Amino acid sequence: MKSLPDETNVLHKMVLDYQSTVDQLQEKLTWYEEQFRLLQHKRFGTSSEKCPGQMELFNEAESILDSLKQDDSDPEETLSYQRKKPGRKPLSRDIPREVIRYELPEAERVCACGHALHEAGEDKSEQLEIIPAQIKVIEHIQIKYGCRACENGIISAPKPAQPIPRSFASASLLAYIIVAKFMDSLPLYRQETIFKRLSVDLSRATLSNWVLKSAELLQPFYDRLHALLILQKILQADETTLNVIRDGRETKSKSYMWLYQSGGHESEHPIVLYDYQSTRAGAHAESFLRAFSGHLQVDGYAGYHALASDDCILVGCMAHARRKFDEALKALPKESRKNKMGLAQTALRKFARLYALEKQIKDLTIEQRYLQRQEKSKPLLEELKQWCDNNLTKTAKDSAIGKAIRYTINQWGSLIRYIDDGNIQIDNNAAERHIKPFVIGRKNWMFNQTPRGANASALLYSLVQTAVANNLEPFDYLKYLLTELPKLGRHYKPEALDQFLPWNLIEKIKPLK
Repeated sequence: MKSLPDETNVLHKMVLDYQSTVDQLQEKLTWYEEQFRLLQHKRFGTSSEKCPGQMELFNEAESILDSLKQDDSDPEETLSYQRKKPGRKPLSRDIPREVIRYELPEAERVCACGHALHEAGEDKSEQLEIIPAQIKVIEHIQIKYGCRACENGIISAPKPAQPIPRSFASASLLAYIIVAKFMDSLPLYRQETIFKRLSVDLSRATLSNWVLKSAELLQPFYDRLHALLILQKILQADETTLNVIRDGRETKSKSYMWLYQSGGHESEHPIVLYDYQSTRAGAHAESFLRAFSGHLQVDGYAGYHALASDDCILVGCMAHARRKFDEALKALPKESRKNKMGLAQTALRKFARLYALEKQIKDLTIEQRYLQRQEKSKPLLEELKQWCDNNLTKTAKDSAIGKAIRYTINQWGSLIRYIDDGNIQIDNNAAERHIKPFVIGRKNWMFNQTPRGANASALLYSLVQTAVANNLEPFDYLKYLLTELPKLGRHYKPEALDQFLPWNLIEKIKPLK
């Protein structure tokens, strides 16, 4: 009988051990269920952050019509919504117009009563007509001159320097190919087919060679943009993966396309630069931004930490912190998502208040925006931080909501840094928007399937997106560069390229519509 207490203690300990094991297994099961729901949502669900234009190709028209018919919006969110008036927008007056008048024959301008009819007004309607791409051959004829008296030789009239010597590719053709590929994500094999329908036989090899040669010509200009970019005081950076084939085979390791751009609310000279690197090591960012001094806005990737210093101050991205809670919400069972008092829902409402304030103050001056953030954003941030601290110990660290809370707390110092400068943005979304065009065309970009091709891709994406950031039509801008740069010759100072900077050509290049 004396052994009963000992047996009771043993049994009690066993029960506690089993309960601990059950709790661990339940936690692990919850984690797997969250991951499953997240994967299901990524594969089949809609995304509020999806880039416009990524709609399914085959049922695009049907998808648009279906979305217009749906009216599933929350009544609370439609109070401030003002429905657009019916009717389509008029066609732009900048489009060339051909006017066709329809008049009755002279013999029919008689009323049934016998009197002549007079013009009493007119009905106008518009119809958009398209002229397919037109091509033509430009014959350059250089007249030769000689002297019959001394017969000392022949002199030829000079021809302007061409972007690719001894090639029949004009600046306009090269600009067309580059914009089609690096802005419209039209791979070279499709362009080959399009040119064939226009009775021009251009192989992918030829197109690829032209793209690479164009990149070589534009390299000094890219370097000049790089030198000017690191002189700015606020930058943003991001990176994304890509596959590059080396030595004739696809490598298992991922390569990376890094993006660096002007990051201020009010950037006088916007620059967007891509940089291809074989790894995601932070040393690449450190090398690209060497001599940069100011604020660098990035996500929470640890690779950027090597840049942190008194000269380079890291600013966090509030959108990344918010996204963690959005994922936590999506990881919940469907019935739990409707619970307005859930942790993820509560956090998202706090983020919504911060973003609502940013929307209100976006058109203010830098100083006014700073004062508003100090007065209104700062208390909201303190409230969010206190909420995260209060719920830290109530959540499992491996759960989706636990990860969201811990990420926000760990990044807090950099996340709130935007309120100290009215010119810093609340998030890194502007950089993500410029990385999206590359992501969309990623599967098509490897025209030479080599690092050389990847570097050319980075350079040409840079010039296209820099033109867009400066509201210039990329085709016209690239055509101008490819026409004028060869005229500089081989030896010139970097400052000679400043005349071609996008903000110096606003009067010469057509604006982007």
